[in-house]
Amino acid sequence: MELFYVRNGTVNDYAMVFVVPVPSKIDTLHFTWESFAGRPLPYSISVDVTDTIALGHPKLNITSTGSVPMSLQTFSVSLPCSGVISADVSVTIQVNITVMPLNITTLTFNRKKICTKMDSHLGNQVHVDSLSKQYKSTNIFYTAVGCAIAFVVIIVSISLVGCYFKNQKLMRTGKANNTQAHTTYLTSAPRNPTSTSSYGSFRRMPSYSLIDERSKDLRERIAELTIKRCRVNLNSVILEGTFGRVYLGSYTNDTGVEEEVIIKTATDHASQTQISLLLQEGMSMYSLNHKYILTILGVSIEDNTAPYLLYPYQNYSNMKVFLQKCKSNAEGVAHTLTTQEVVDMALQVIEAMQYLHKKHLLHKDIAARNCIIDDKLQVKIADNALSRDLFPSDYHCLGDNENRPVKWLAIESLLHKTFSASSDVWAFGVLLWELTTLAQQPYVEIDPFEMAAYLKDGYRLAQPINCPDELFAVMAYCWAMSAEERPTFSQLHVCLQDFYAQLIRYV
Repeated sequence: MELFYVRNGTVNDYAMVFVVPVPSKIDTLHFTWESFAGRPLPYSISVDVTDTIALGHPKLNITSTGSVPMSLQTFSVSLPCSGVISADVSVTIQVNITVMPLNITTLTFNRKKICTKMDSHLGNQVHVDSLSKQYKSTNIFYTAVGCAIAFVVIIVSISLVGCYFKNQKLMRTGKANNTQAHTTYLTSAPRNPTSTSSYGSFRRMPSYSLIDERSKDLRERIAELTIKRCRVNLNSVILEGTFGRVYLGSYTNDTGVEEEVIIKTATDHASQTQISLLLQEGMSMYSLNHKYILTILGVSIEDNTAPYLLYPYQNYSNMKVFLQKCKSNAEGVAHTLTTQEVVDMALQVIEAMQYLHKKHLLHKDIAARNCIIDDKLQVKIADNALSRDLFPSDYHCLGDNENRPVKWLAIESLLHKTFSASSDVWAFGVLLWELTTLAQQPYVEIDPFEMAAYLKDGYRLAQPINCPDELFAVMAYCWAMSAEERPTFSQLHVCLQDFYAQLIRYV
């Protein structure tokens, strides 16, 4: 997993406050830089440490002032421990780059160097060589006009979750199913662990084959759910788009009892294609029965009028709208959901997805906009009928005449339009990011046409403010490049259940 400080001239404020641990066995950091301004850019660089007894004075192999080179070059910062005492030493590397006169960009990178007693006897050259080979493509930042500077770091918490998932895999494929033996992986390690691992340490066993559509014909399903229009009343509009509306209404059932319902319908100027898509997507969760899934209740179709899709209502609201409202209360003070609440909501979504996949169904559009939530934070996932119209900024057409949730799609779905249980896991990772950011727009600075290249280059969403490392590591594993390296929803459920148990234990 990679975390970038600056891309396309935009500084990632989240990353700037992230403190990267440096293990005791690594004594040298390597940086590669290059000026794309057409001329060398003046720089000044300084390195400060909080404990000169444990670490001594860092050494640069370049001068403290000079010019960023026109070609790709590497410099290093030496951080040798003295070996006299053990300590965690804070290291601050500050780079000032003069793009234009009176226009200086300052970047500050924070590291925590772990020094142990007698580290000086370990020898430096072996570690420098191995670091050079192992991390040839990481720890890079670029300097250019507009401050296109990127610095790459390894998010070490991912190795912890990877180890956790790997042990869960062993439990599933082998011996006793004793979850108690594996419940401390997320919490027993320090906040900034010093070990790292690759995605290769986590492999998922092939699962069942998934199918895209239900066996019954769409017309047969609609016939089974047909409700007479006279039994349906439209009350107030909840959400409205260009050609679609969501109403709060009522429905009189066969026993004469009136119940509140959510009604999705199209406006008079909706095309036949849009109406067909409304019906097709609205029927995608037909006949499902799960406490965390919003299942369609009925369909009302009459000649020369738009169809009504009815869903049960119990004081629900759209999750994306709910999260956005959490950003401020009546007094205008920002409010953030607790980590415990976020994890609980995520667990509800996971249980719903486990049920869907057991039914050999894919969702293909998991996102906050396609979930509902009540005032007790009870969550249900819903279909994506009308979502393209109600949340147009979440969907993009990449020249193929198909509006897709580009920034929620797994890399293989984006490139090849292939979907699987693993692509649903990727989208769940973005949903988890939405929960922790109160429905911020993912990849807001990236052009939809550049998303595929952006993901292929290893870029991912940054760690949100106040998001625990353990939770961000779970997101990161959902975004593994290879579908086989992503966790299953069953693995995610066990992992987040244990994390939730630790949270409530100390609250």
